[in-house]
Amino acid sequence: MIVEVAARLFAERGYGATSIDDIGTAAGVSGPAVYWHFKGKRAVLAAMLGDVSERLLAQGRECVSAAADPSAALQALVREQVVFALDHPDLIVVHARELRHLDTEQAHRVRLLQRQYVDVWVGVMRRLHPNVRRPKLVAAVQAAIGLINSTPYVGTASRRTLQPLLTDMALAALRAVDDSALRLNRSSARFLPLTSQL
Repeated sequence: MIVEVAARLFAERGYGATSIDDIGTAAGVSGPAVYWHFKGKRAVLAAMLGDVSERLLAQGRECVSAAADPSAALQALVREQVVFALDHPDLIVVHARELRHLDTEQAHRVRLLQRQYVDVWVGVMRRLHPNVRRPKLVAAVQAAIGLINSTPYVGTASRRTLQPLLTDMALAALRAVDDSALRLNRSSARFLPLTSQL
């Protein structure tokens, strides 16, 4: 409860403008009571970002282990990331903006978990595109996740609209690593009638 409330306040006000008393009041406890669970505000932030990173990594590994093939695994990874982004926009905002407030050890742990999560995606992509070099696969994965995590900033579109849109766009971005497929699509487009391109 405390972590969820803190995520909302950090997203709305910023880490620096939120006090332990603010978190306690919003959580329905006194400010000092927060110290029974956390050493301070930074510890709340570290628990928040560490926990979400662990959950995403575990979820990603489960997607891969439960999938029948690499294509199904990639679709599951994208689908679950989209659901997470739509369910937890506050956490996305806090992670993007407030990670710098962690100490060196805390930040290292979060970044390590994030790299491991990206590696889960990259492992699937390597099975789908064995001839594509790893740096390009990493860039594609990071771009796709970044696209999905843009959800807090996309305006007032409904979840019903955003969920399939983000899923399709992320999968298209990941398929873009295959240069041969892209060249074929571009070549085909050049020969389409003008009315078909509009």
